[in-house]
Amino acid sequence: MTTETATEKREYEVMLLASQAAAATLGELLDHINEVFTRADAEVISMRKWDERRLAYEIDKQKRGVYFLAYVMCSPEQVAHIERDVTISGQLLRVLITKADHLTREEMDANEGRQALADEAKMKGSEAAQTEASTSRARIGAPVQPAAEAAPEGDAATAEAPAVSEPAAEAEAKPEAPADA
Repeated sequence: MTTETATEKREYEVMLLASQAAAATLGELLDHINEVFTRADAEVISMRKWDERRLAYEIDKQKRGVYFLAYVMCSPEQVAHIERDVTISGQLLRVLITKADHLTREEMDANEGRQALADEAKMKGSEAAQTEASTSRARIGAPVQPAAEAAPEGDAATAEAPAVSEPAAEAEAKPEAPADA
């Protein structure tokens, strides 16, 4: 005969610290945080981005970090699982979990900011895509065109000139260092 003890779930306040590099891809970071809570069988009551600050001391060579505040409901046994998952995570630097007995459910619900986080993640994602698209087309110097396109049909002098590649043109433009130095 087996007896299962039903552990009651409690409300916890969870403060997460993420690196700035991880926060740059906010959508992926939020998915990772939700995965940590899902694996611990924790129900997220509310979550929001709290602040971005300079750290008092470097953590994993990071000088700045982004704090997230979440209120979750889970069993006391699962708190250790959340802490372990954060410890082995490459995106999250630290976690602090305390009981939220001092708050009412309404106060926890007032900290709801998941929609604002989703909007910010969507905005950062579109900005990153625009930046990537603009930098992929950027070139230094004048564009190099094939000789057939560059010269008009009747202009034989320019049509016979060899096309200079960009690296060769840059090498010609750089002054040489003196031999004495």
